[in-house]
Amino acid sequence: MHDLVIRNGSVLTPDGVVDADLAVDDGIVTAVGTVSADGHTEIDADGSWVGPGFVDIHTHLREPGQEWKEDVASGSGAAAAGGYTAIVAMPNTEPAIDSGHLAEYVRARGASVSLVDVAPAGCLTMDRAGEHMAHIDELWDAGVRMFTDDGDALADASLLRLVMDYIAQLGGVVSQHAVDPDLSAAGFMHEGHVSSRLGMYGIPGVADDVVIARDIALARLTGARYHVQHLSTAQGVELVAAAKAEGLAVTAEATPHHLMFTESDVATTDPDYKMMPPLRSESDRQALVDGIRSGAIDAVATDHAPHAAIEKEVPFEVAPNGVLGLEWAAAVANMTVGLDQAAFFDRMSIRPASIAMLEGHGHAVATGNDATLVVFDPTSEWTPTSSLSRSRNAPYLGTTLKGRVRATLLRGATTGGTER
Repeated sequence: MHDLVIRNGSVLTPDGVVDADLAVDDGIVTAVGTVSADGHTEIDADGSWVGPGFVDIHTHLREPGQEWKEDVASGSGAAAAGGYTAIVAMPNTEPAIDSGHLAEYVRARGASVSLVDVAPAGCLTMDRAGEHMAHIDELWDAGVRMFTDDGDALADASLLRLVMDYIAQLGGVVSQHAVDPDLSAAGFMHEGHVSSRLGMYGIPGVADDVVIARDIALARLTGARYHVQHLSTAQGVELVAAAKAEGLAVTAEATPHHLMFTESDVATTDPDYKMMPPLRSESDRQALVDGIRSGAIDAVATDHAPHAAIEKEVPFEVAPNGVLGLEWAAAVANMTVGLDQAAFFDRMSIRPASIAMLEGHGHAVATGNDATLVVFDPTSEWTPTSSLSRSRNAPYLGTTLKGRVRATLLRGATTGGTER
């Protein structure tokens, strides 16, 4: 008898998608094909996709310093429920993750209490202040591979060049919150017809584009691996696609909320639709969808950003930016982009794991591999009404979604999904 048997699944293997059973023993996939023996636990995956567990390269866990919004334990519970087996924790905590011992703390907390593998990202600059380079060597020795001042762009081009040079020598990734601080400073939402009608200062799309264009030029100069966080504009997609065509080591992500919503949703002035970069035009949204489909955009990344009700239940102008995403990202990507199974796992698992250099994640299902998997039903419709996060700032609540995680497995242990 096997520990677990998943029957009748549509399984992503190294040879492509096949209809198969699979068996798991001691955390390892031991058979893919026809499994005749029973399992101690069995899942009938009829109609569901089976593939590598999702990887989120942009998660805010808020620990240390803001555990009342989220912590490693609660954030990982939301991640596992959403099909994730690994997440990259952003460093805009209190204190910021700008030194090795702080990265080691986050990694240790993940190993102790998390239902997913937690990889800490490290800051580009000390305290994310944009003035002095962070302790890059210490962070690297602590296992950090992605570096970002997320929440703020590193505006000083000279310092960014220095940081890119340094991280390029190590082999890490420079990940940029690509929103110009001067062009966005006075704005609350996208600069367009909604902001004009509401009489609110807007943030133009060019606020993203000028940062992306500058950074690509610096990546060309330094040879650094460069990753664009939360793309939101059509021009940004074009810049990334052109950099890829040139052969530069440039990657990019789009968030579920930018794939699903637009500036029209912000017309309600519901603070749950306030984020950075802001929700933009329908043409921008469609460009992001097309970019995910074509592969110009490498990954769907949640930018899961918990805020307590006391912070969000205020006038739109003073509410903090951010939205939850871990529990619904796969469903949103499924219903808005409409990828086939292989492309879906490529954008949700394989490429994100490669960008973040996460071993043991993002591999097709094969005998001998860790059973780090997700069973995802792309046809199931459901309406989320609650969250495992400590926060509730999610415009998805009460919205009918298509696609649901039935089971999440981390090295054979069932950590999330409706079959848990």
